[in-house]
Amino acid sequence: MRVERLAIPDVLLIEPVRHGDARGFFSEVWSYRVLSAYGIAQDFVQDNHASSAPQWVLRGLHFQRPPSAQGKLIRVSRGAILDVAVDIRAGSSTYGRHVAEVLSAENWRQMWVPRGFAHGYCTLEPDTEVQYKTDAYYDRAADAGIAWDDAALGIAWPVDAAAAVLSDKDRNAPRLADIPPPFPPGSW
Repeated sequence: MRVERLAIPDVLLIEPVRHGDARGFFSEVWSYRVLSAYGIAQDFVQDNHASSAPQWVLRGLHFQRPPSAQGKLIRVSRGAILDVAVDIRAGSSTYGRHVAEVLSAENWRQMWVPRGFAHGYCTLEPDTEVQYKTDAYYDRAADAGIAWDDAALGIAWPVDAAAAVLSDKDRNAPRLADIPPPFPPGSW
């Protein structure tokens, strides 16, 4: 398993090894022993699986407020996404900055998005399936989001607003500057 720290070092790109033969392949996609050396020593409590039929489905940018904040380990088992993590930890040297990586069934990469980040993705292919582990349960009362197209974030999404397939929640999310800091200093 290869692990790379991205431009925001708390976000990791993980490349599990696939061992293939005529039958198919085998891959170890999670290893506490390997990933705890990189700070991913969470007890995962929930696995989520999302299917998006059309291309250009955009989900995000989502997060849960403390004390229900979630870390997420994201991977794609079918299709491809542009996966984005935005630092929303007030006082962080990378506050308001983001990292983005293509995750696909073909490249088999995963991204670790720790607590204190908003997360979102856009499907690059139809019939895409995304799976992710979380280290905290879903909490409706703590569920929040910021606008996927907030110009201040400078995210180069691969789709324009007219073609993006969005939920009402994501279409109407506020800009980061319009909400109180979700992760004030001392909370992360």
